Amino acid sequence: MVTAPTVDRTNLAQWHDVLAPQSVGYRLKLLGQLCTRRLQEVLEPFGLTPFHWLVLCCLWQEDGLPTSSIGDKLQQVGGTLTGVLDRMEERDLVRRSRDTRDRRIWRIWLTDAGRELQYVLPPLVAKSREKSMTGISKADRERFSQLIDIAILNLS
Repeated sequence: MVTAPTVDRTNLAQWHDVLAPQSVGYRLKLLGQLCTRRLQEVLEPFGLTPFHWLVLCCLWQEDGLPTSSIGDKLQQVGGTLTGVLDRMEERDLVRRSRDTRDRRIWRIWLTDAGRELQYVLPPLVAKSREKSMTGISKADRERFSQLIDIAILNLS
């Protein structure tokens, strides 16, 4: 009979905070998945995806961005973003036009339909976010956001 080697739990104890499911990375991944699932539920009646939401957020803040700027802001690769923009254009949420000074650059503009969603979607998304933050003080929410930003910067 072959016996399985034993795990040295004494050794592993020192790594408790980096082992799933206790690790911050694993829990952030889980939190991200849960937030994405809730966001999908909010956006589904509008036929939108979380990626559509992100693009709309960028354009609500600054319309007419070059495709590359949207990709940079969202840290997305061009091919993925191009497909999303194709579908958004088909849905008449955005339109593309060449930059007047540099024809290599495509700028993305909101249509009236895309602009109108800024009055509908943010309150619905905020309601969902509030549910996820129940029991967390405003100060703790702000600090949590700051800590996430620091970790992202450290890894970028």
